[in-house]
Amino acid sequence: MNITKFQESMYKLIVETSTKLPKDVRRAVKSAKERENAGTSAAMSLATITNNIKMADDQVSPICQDTGLPTFKIKTPVGVNQLEIKEAIKNAIVLATKEGKLRPNSVDSLTGENSGDNLGAGVPVIKFDQWEKDYIDVRLILKGGGCENKNIQYSLPCELDGLGRAGRDLDGIRKCIMHSVYQAQGQGCSAGFIGVGIGGDRSSGYDLAKEQLFRSVEDVNPNEELRKLEEYVMENANKLGIGTMGFGGEATLLGCKIGVMHRIPASFYVSVAYNCWAFRRMGVNVDPVSGEINEWAYQEGEFIDFAEVDEAASKESAVSSESVITLEAPITEEQIRSLKVGDVVQINGLMYTGRDAIHKYLSDHDAPVDLNGQVIYHCGPVMLKDEDGAWHVKAAGPTTSIREEPYQGDIMKKFGIRAVIGKGGMGPKTLAALQEHGGVYLNAIGGAAQYYADCIKGVEGVDLMQFGIPEAMWHLRVEGFTAVVTMDSHGNSLHADVDKSSLEKLAQFKETVFK
Repeated sequence: MNITKFQESMYKLIVETSTKLPKDVRRAVKSAKERENAGTSAAMSLATITNNIKMADDQVSPICQDTGLPTFKIKTPVGVNQLEIKEAIKNAIVLATKEGKLRPNSVDSLTGENSGDNLGAGVPVIKFDQWEKDYIDVRLILKGGGCENKNIQYSLPCELDGLGRAGRDLDGIRKCIMHSVYQAQGQGCSAGFIGVGIGGDRSSGYDLAKEQLFRSVEDVNPNEELRKLEEYVMENANKLGIGTMGFGGEATLLGCKIGVMHRIPASFYVSVAYNCWAFRRMGVNVDPVSGEINEWAYQEGEFIDFAEVDEAASKESAVSSESVITLEAPITEEQIRSLKVGDVVQINGLMYTGRDAIHKYLSDHDAPVDLNGQVIYHCGPVMLKDEDGAWHVKAAGPTTSIREEPYQGDIMKKFGIRAVIGKGGMGPKTLAALQEHGGVYLNAIGGAAQYYADCIKGVEGVDLMQFGIPEAMWHLRVEGFTAVVTMDSHGNSLHADVDKSSLEKLAQFKETVFK
């Protein structure tokens, strides 16, 4: 095989997967947008999402800044050198990272050091199968950490919030799947997709679940029982009212695919792989001699170009400019106390990024800058440095905030931080601190990495680069950075409200018997 051409083919696959959603996913997003209630936060979120998809198309830049852990599933004819394939993929990964198509995401689990090139022990994940066909089939999924953290595995029988006992039967499986959607809330960037694996052991069950994500959103399960179960979940999960970003609304789940395998008598696992709306998976058919791409997968049906989406519909989804509140740091406590859940704000001025490493650091050290009255953005951007040494933001959407729950409230009070931006909301400890200190949580639109990168007009500095690009503290100058107040200084939390109401709706399916 021409390994140079094969490496070029893998680079093309990586770039396409990171920057352009497949046709079936686009159609699912468009359908969700069309059935959402106009003028709501969910409608605004979906308008932002479709705008972000269009921007990623135009700029050939990452749809989401968290380009995830690359997972390849490869089928090769007998006799193909899999060692050469693996090496070519690694070289393509390094080049894609260098050119800003992937964020450096490979971190040593013991030292915390980022390799900087997306290589490391076990990274990327490459799984091979042989088959009797005469071409190489390569599938790639880029699954970010926010949705990966909402994967869940159940061991039947078990007790489930809102649903009671789930037994070792189809009805117990149904309850587990419904619960998996409930527990994800908005933290996995809903509206999402799920792959479900029934059976196996703990590891093979999760593999089977993730494998379902390689199916087309619109395919029909050949197993009649599983087809009916997929249809049941799609119909009823969207009655939970979790909605896009967990804001409430009509679209909670965009796809459900279920697979089954045998198990040993003592174990009965139901494994669920949750994927965000930014469902980045592609595939190619590669010639085993030339190394060139013969055909792309997931090309069936209409391609939705969101640049051509009806402008009137977009305007209908938007929030009127008169109702938007402008904030500029340093923000006073009085300004923060005047905000309430549901307010839409636009931020101008300076904000600072801070994720897991920064929050741990700030809990034990002084801040490298004065954070009094300032805004912390839970974001790990994709950054590139130009020939003159200046940094530029290539992608900059929010990360899942709940990981910072152990630190957030204490750090806000310690340094005088007034606003935190992220996605998915935070818990009771942070909510109590917001009320005591005079702070606010702002929910940005998860996955909208190009939309928010466009709001960033300059990089004015960076601190703590020893933690790597995603975890450093970037000083960003922004204009018109839009987010929604979902936790205020008066003890109100939209996330807690949606969790409570969706749990009540989930309980309505307790007595349903699925056979």
